[in-house]
Amino acid sequence: MKKRIILGSASPRRKELLEQIGIKFEIVVSDAEEHYESTRPDEIVRELALMKAEQVAEEVKRREKEGVGEDYLLRSETGEARLRNLLILGADTVVVRDGEILGKPSGAEEAFEMLKSLQGRAHQVYTGVAVLDFDGNAEWHTVSHAEETKVFVHAMTDEEIRSYIAAGESLDKAGAYGVQGRFAAYIDRIEGDYYNVVGLPVAYLYHAVKGRLEE
Repeated sequence: MKKRIILGSASPRRKELLEQIGIKFEIVVSDAEEHYESTRPDEIVRELALMKAEQVAEEVKRREKEGVGEDYLLRSETGEARLRNLLILGADTVVVRDGEILGKPSGAEEAFEMLKSLQGRAHQVYTGVAVLDFDGNAEWHTVSHAEETKVFVHAMTDEEIRSYIAAGESLDKAGAYGVQGRFAAYIDRIEGDYYNVVGLPVAYLYHAVKGRLEE
């Protein structure tokens, strides 16, 4: 049977990117807290992406147990339920400047300080992706990957920074900017995958999963 694909992210940008390449999927998000032990940015996003995928897998299992159908669960003789016929995608993105991770700003002033520190120079964006692939026999395989993209930002005046923040694109984004929005006016160049900066390295992801979509 055709596998059910689940995106474990509430990000509208990741949703749009998967829709853009024609993948049919549904969204299930876990609200569990994020913790990581890694120290390098590429390892952190891989760890968080895998954690999110695993949390969503548990949520899907809970929902399936409460449902009537058994298409996506395999029960053992002892009553243990395991997922099957599923692909679960987890992702996490961070912005890194001089080795420091920049998360989502808490307010306009923190957004200003972040953007001030990025203008006129380069920084890195890392996105981790994790795929949990459950076959029809409830055997599973994990794909884990981190993509790095280098972003160069034009010099910006304080007025330009505050005007951008006032446009309302900063507060829900790591690093206080969205490359696909008004901030495009200040992107000098990008080295690497543009879509990785948006939130998902879709070409890598597609080629990693395309052979796994059918039993």
